[in-house]
Amino acid sequence: MDRTRPNICESLAGSMRAGKRPFSAAVAHWIKGAWSVPSTLARFVGGVFNFRRITAMLGSLVAASLAAIVLFLTVYAWPALRLNGLVFLVHNGWNLGSLYGNPVTVGGQQILPGAQYGILFLIVGTLLSTLIAISIAVPVGVGAAVFLAEGAPPYLRQWLSFFVELLAAIPSVVYGLWGYVVMIPYLGHHLFPFLSKWLAFMPFFAGPSGSGYGLLTAGLVLTLMIVPLITATLRDALVSQPAKLREGAMALGATRFETVRKVLLPGVGRVFVGSTILATGRALGETMAVLMVSGNALNYLPGNIYSPISTMASFIVSQLDSSLQDPTGMAVRSLAEVALVLCLLSIFINAMARVLLHYDGKLNVRTK
Repeated sequence: MDRTRPNICESLAGSMRAGKRPFSAAVAHWIKGAWSVPSTLARFVGGVFNFRRITAMLGSLVAASLAAIVLFLTVYAWPALRLNGLVFLVHNGWNLGSLYGNPVTVGGQQILPGAQYGILFLIVGTLLSTLIAISIAVPVGVGAAVFLAEGAPPYLRQWLSFFVELLAAIPSVVYGLWGYVVMIPYLGHHLFPFLSKWLAFMPFFAGPSGSGYGLLTAGLVLTLMIVPLITATLRDALVSQPAKLREGAMALGATRFETVRKVLLPGVGRVFVGSTILATGRALGETMAVLMVSGNALNYLPGNIYSPISTMASFIVSQLDSSLQDPTGMAVRSLAEVALVLCLLSIFINAMARVLLHYDGKLNVRTK
């Protein structure tokens, strides 16, 4: 038994016999003495691990995870970085070399005879497919969000919003399978020939229409995948806008369209940028759906919008098995270099969007 704390029975009995204090005061004195050490410890722990420090540690885990991923990719791909240099980004040629030949030494690194690594075609395919997806998804997503928040009948609004959020939860491989079974035959036999015939005056739409696999197909599938993300995020932001903004604009004579365009949408500008960044990140990193509809072209730059392509994410998946056959390991390390480029590209695009948003906010403050 711990003798340092007072015993409640002895303390209370002694206090009552002596008549020095009432019963309630004796109980309060015992509680204070009994729990003085834990309360002191609690104050110490609370001072060290307060709410601000805990949230700061939790928030820093995200940045630390990103830094750890970049550091791992850099360390693992370092031999490939030394071998390929900056030519890796501008050279259009990926060749594992002769798997049955004896490894040779190039630049201090062991590689297979004839091996070369260049990803210009992957960078072009990734950026173009993402650009097509964002160009279509942003206006469609904004229009759908405005309709759900302001134009849809109340009895349909909840159900339509539910289905939009449900679309965002569908696995990407399901989109890819749907694109393979439904979109590719329709696009290859109907839409692409129509576009190549009537839009031939535009260079990127001219030329052979292909079989349905290709850049535009990948962009359309990515559009279907990222529209629900933009719509759901922006719709929630519009609904949360104060009713006074709508009422004030209407009182000044603004139409519903003017209220949305000049009052509500500017108020959710940061949410719009954030949802667009998330959608861009998903389009850049999408793998299986793009792999199933893009044509998986190798060392081929697209000549028109119907041409087959490869993206960096889908290329890593499609080439991993064959790269593992390289006894030198340089092919797998080069794939890690592709992953590093994709990661840095995503970080760069997100950082640029944040910078533009920051300066746009400063400009708005100055103009006001």
